[in-house]
Amino acid sequence: MSRAFIKEVDGQDFVEAIPDRPISPERNFVTARGLRLIEAEEARARRLLAEAQAAGDRAAHAHAGREHRYWSARLASAEVVAAPADTREVRFGHRVTLERDGGRRSSFRIVGLDEADPARGLISYPSPVARALLNRAVGDSVRAGPGPAEIVAIEPGDDEAP
Repeated sequence: MSRAFIKEVDGQDFVEAIPDRPISPERNFVTARGLRLIEAEEARARRLLAEAQAAGDRAAHAHAGREHRYWSARLASAEVVAAPADTREVRFGHRVTLERDGGRRSSFRIVGLDEADPARGLISYPSPVARALLNRAVGDSVRAGPGPAEIVAIEPGDDEAP
């Protein structure tokens, strides 16, 4: 077991306080898929907390408690926002396809903070790219990344797929 957060104090183990994970001041908008992911993380953290308590593992309990507090707060503040069927303008939950000079295309879905995974094309709604896209329409030129890009498609998001 790692002793990184344990100090010997008068012959007893002492677990240093682990700071809570920061929670964004942004509203916690989530897709239906994002809500399911948060629920799963909260359940996992609750299970790990119970296991650590049963084992008497103070360090694991401190870490699991930190995760449980974070995911419980995120679950309590989650606001499910469905992607509108109207795709005339980019909104939360939409999948947006951009075309850059040379014809290179990239696609992004605008999602909540905890669901974001840029490598999989999921960007959080307060990110600079998402902010550049929101309220724009097909044919609009946006600054997204190193240079300009044109919005070539807006689609409703699929809550079953990332």
